[in-house]
Amino acid sequence: MSLVRLDIKGISYSQTQSGAYALVLKEVKGGRTLPIIIGASEAQAIAIALEKEIKPPRPLIHDLFKSFSERFKIIVKQVIIHKLVDGIFYSSLICERDKIEQIIDSRTSDAVALATRFNAPIFTYENILEKAGVYLKPKEEIEQSPIDLKTETSIEEIVTDIEGIVEKPNFKNENLEKLNIKLNQAVANEDYETAAKIRDEIEKRKS
Repeated sequence: MSLVRLDIKGISYSQTQSGAYALVLKEVKGGRTLPIIIGASEAQAIAIALEKEIKPPRPLIHDLFKSFSERFKIIVKQVIIHKLVDGIFYSSLICERDKIEQIIDSRTSDAVALATRFNAPIFTYENILEKAGVYLKPKEEIEQSPIDLKTETSIEEIVTDIEGIVEKPNFKNENLEKLNIKLNQAVANEDYETAAKIRDEIEKRKS
């Protein structure tokens, strides 16, 4: 079976499962996307890795894994989403140490969170994309749920730009001084989702 490389397109709040998010992966050489339901903590872990400017005061579990691996000269070479059973995606980490490869089973959300930290490529098999892939269409043409894997849908419905994380709150009434204070508080409280939103608002003011 042929492997298809995927990129992270974004993260969207799930409109069908409360407290869940849809991680949206897109094939590099094609128009199909692969929405995968993940939890809030996993969504945050992925978002933090993509938001390069936000540094947690303490390492998250995926950062700890990376530090541990680097200390013992283990690298994650790639992630493969290799199976889909009853709506659940199964993944593997392809790791290497001393030129010896090992395959480690992983939840897909954890595998993607690690891939972002190791700059490792993400792959899936063609048959999985054929089964669960979504072709994007203009929003006005469809009325389906954003994470219905069997329908065509629009990018506006299934993905929020990762720079906005999920929904951008309104900080228009806050001045820069207060925004910077809130940003520091959010990072100190390890509320990285809010920190990313505040940082975006600060950058808008400076541009």
